[in-house]
Amino acid sequence: MILANKIIKLRKQFNWSQEDLAEKMDVSRQSVSKWESANSIPDLNKIITMGEIFGVSTDYLLKDEIESIDGSGEDKEPGLIKVNLDQASQYVENKMQEATIIVKGVILSICSVIPFFILLALVKSNQFNITGNVASMSGVVLILVMVSIAISFFIKSSQYKSDIEMLDSDQFELEYGVSSIFKEKLERFKPSYTQKISFAISLFMFSIIPLIAVSMLSGTQVMVLMMVIVMLLMISMGIYIIVPVSAKHNAYSNLLKEGDYHPKKRKETERAEKLAAFYWPLVTAIYIGWSLWTMNWGVTWIVWPVAAIAFAALYGLVALFDKDDR
Repeated sequence: MILANKIIKLRKQFNWSQEDLAEKMDVSRQSVSKWESANSIPDLNKIITMGEIFGVSTDYLLKDEIESIDGSGEDKEPGLIKVNLDQASQYVENKMQEATIIVKGVILSICSVIPFFILLALVKSNQFNITGNVASMSGVVLILVMVSIAISFFIKSSQYKSDIEMLDSDQFELEYGVSSIFKEKLERFKPSYTQKISFAISLFMFSIIPLIAVSMLSGTQVMVLMMVIVMLLMISMGIYIIVPVSAKHNAYSNLLKEGDYHPKKRKETERAEKLAAFYWPLVTAIYIGWSLWTMNWGVTWIVWPVAAIAFAALYGLVALFDKDDR
């Protein structure tokens, strides 16, 4: 691959325009255009600067026979797998695809009870002449159908397991120059990540307010059921936002081995993920079961703040025992 094509490839990987690269190189856009069209070649100082900006070696830029971004000449540590730019990009894409499929299953699971609540509300309001037995049977059937579809999504998400498990471990390192590319991507992504996480958390926090307000104002059972539906929809919207954006951020952090994916924190992160994967579905089942048994939705919401405190205590206890074992 000639220098012109390498400049185009690297610029596009950073999502830069010719103007952006020209500004960083302190040259005109026309100069960059000539380099990319092979009408001129940058001098040695510009090539060195370009290597620093893109995080690649001058050998990679100057030698046509070097196709991959790996010009560091460093020996690979024993047991570590070298990951190039294409593999790292595919890993992020696979994590996003997996998260998109999983979030569909989670939302279907959460919303599976909504048709049941709507039918109960119709019975309580004496509309459409629906009997309690018909509403209950229809609601249960719809719950089973939606949960079955949700399970199919969870099974479907496993197709990405073999593609991502290598990089989900700690036994890899990025090839020369790849780290700087993903650091740039992470920095551009952080503002969007922060905004979406903040909005999703706000949805979670405020989702319970309509239900509490109706319960305190002694609302009818129909109104309570409607507010439960609103709460579930707000929670589902928050999950729809938070899961994919967190998956992308975690993928970047894992590749760069930063934050919760730093080698010193990685075990703690994996432990928390495993505990949460078991704990929160159990809490959801307890909440729905208790609520359907008592039909006292104005009281059963207390499960969530108690569960959150209990999760923090349980995680701390597990971490303490793990530390003692070590």
